[in-house]
Amino acid sequence: MPQKQRNRELSLLLFAFVIVTGAVMLVQLGAVGRIDGKFLSYVGAFFALVLVLHVVLRLRARDADPFVVPIATLLTGIGIAEIYRLDEHWARTGWGSVAIRQLAWAGIALVLTILLVYLLRNYRVLFRYTYIFGLAGILLLLLPAIPGLSTPGANAAVWVTIPGIGTFQPGEIAKLCLAVFFAGYLVRTRESLTTTGHRFLGITWPRLRELGPVLVFWIASLGIIVLQHDLGTGLLIFGMFIAMLYVATGKTSWALIGVILLAVGGYAASRVLPYVNARFQNWLDPFNPDTVNGSSFQLVQGLFGMSQGGLIGTGLGQGRPWLTPVAESDYIFASLGEELGLIGLFALLALYMVFASRGIRIGLAGQDDFGKLLATGLSFTVALQVFIMVGGVTRVIPLTGLTTPFLAAGGSSLIANWLIVGLLLRISDAVRSRPRVVIG
Repeated sequence: MPQKQRNRELSLLLFAFVIVTGAVMLVQLGAVGRIDGKFLSYVGAFFALVLVLHVVLRLRARDADPFVVPIATLLTGIGIAEIYRLDEHWARTGWGSVAIRQLAWAGIALVLTILLVYLLRNYRVLFRYTYIFGLAGILLLLLPAIPGLSTPGANAAVWVTIPGIGTFQPGEIAKLCLAVFFAGYLVRTRESLTTTGHRFLGITWPRLRELGPVLVFWIASLGIIVLQHDLGTGLLIFGMFIAMLYVATGKTSWALIGVILLAVGGYAASRVLPYVNARFQNWLDPFNPDTVNGSSFQLVQGLFGMSQGGLIGTGLGQGRPWLTPVAESDYIFASLGEELGLIGLFALLALYMVFASRGIRIGLAGQDDFGKLLATGLSFTVALQVFIMVGGVTRVIPLTGLTTPFLAAGGSSLIANWLIVGLLLRISDAVRSRPRVVIG
């Protein structure tokens, strides 16, 4: 049988390879005026691993979604090109080059994704270990609080130091474990969450007994914000739980309760915690003379950089993104906005939109509740993380400490997002290959 899905994926991958290679060459010509074949060979090794994943999909998951891997490859490659542009300005070479390290992390992420697709023949086996994944997620979130592991000097206590390797953000892997836990937990308790409640204002509101899990994760999210100064992870985990709860029950009341608790928690944190209050003040008045050269300097520089890019951008390798602090990770979206312009940013957001929509489509097409919730939750997590990060950079919402999926420098984030790709591939293959019941 011809593998139409895989042939479509291969054509899209070749298109992604051409775009990424062209982006890297434009960076080299714009920044230093010459082509560096050595770095292009490193990018070629990344492409080779992507092709290995493609071959494994042909052998093990031929019915998997054909759009997920090309989109992830293109976003990762564009991010590496922009990080490489910043390396050229700061004359970072060898292992000191952030782009080289990002390529190494991309290789590790692809190897883990290949192993996941090859070994995990049936994703439903994860359902058996629901509570183990929940415990693992909590322990990973608590790792930075252990003396000796936390990274000193970080603004938020979310990093741990691994001797001989460097720093790692366990919260990125924790969100995967918690997604599996939420899916398994909601499958087990969905009946009690949907069949009971009180009718008020045309909406069925849950009882206090069913409201308990929501309050627990609301308090846990606030705990992450208070103890670890990590506003982004707290919002991400609570938002993921509420979204999966809404998908599992179909009740609007759960979504309204989540929005209300989120607003109450954000307001309380902004009033009580100086860290959160400073984020809100910088958001409301970034050009305040008292903060414009201090706490809001990064936000203001990012806004100036994107305005400099205009509609079509300055061109890859020809902008000045290094003027914004941490331009290769937290503010890579602003860096790309300066050199690719508004049109380029819209293209990147369109890629994220297609990625999330394909994941949600995989979930809606699923025939078992666990797969539906897991695929939908993972896709919503990527979409929510993009909204939180892009909204913070563009001053739509207060800035948090999250990274832009696939684009930003950071090994832990890259590994977690590629593992999401692997899980979506496995679920989509099971959805398409399972025999359908024919009546008549």
